[in-house]
Amino acid sequence: MAQKRNVLFLCTHNSSRSQMAEAFLRRYAGDRFNVYSAGLAPTEIHPMTRQVMREVGLDLGDRHAKGVETYLGRLLVSYLIVVCEAANSRCPHTWPGSEIQKRLLWPFDDPVAAEGSEEQRLQKFRQVRDQIEQQIKSWLKDIAEDEDESNHT
Repeated sequence: MAQKRNVLFLCTHNSSRSQMAEAFLRRYAGDRFNVYSAGLAPTEIHPMTRQVMREVGLDLGDRHAKGVETYLGRLLVSYLIVVCEAANSRCPHTWPGSEIQKRLLWPFDDPVAAEGSEEQRLQKFRQVRDQIEQQIKSWLKDIAEDEDESNHT
């Protein structure tokens, strides 16, 4: 059996988008990957992130924001998936101790920056959550097709 590949989702604060992506990849393909998330300047997981993820049956429970230094030089990364533009411009392009197999940019809006009433802000969190879920499903389908093609050549 092949060893699980490591996927690291990276964002600025590890408070919303990267946490959502980590949870969805664990849900849909946790048996295929070791899944992690981190931030360049970690804060706390936003309460609305926890709320909208609970709405779809994913409890972030005792998860907490982690800094990228938690993994630099310690984790062999197969896929580095950057989920915000700000982190992309500040993210390390070399990864001490390993080569990154694939670096992907999935720039989602920052729901934490949403303005308006509480309900309007929640709607933004839900919108971004749903976009991330669809991106994860699409990516899994794409890599399954790629792996299938490589197995037949």
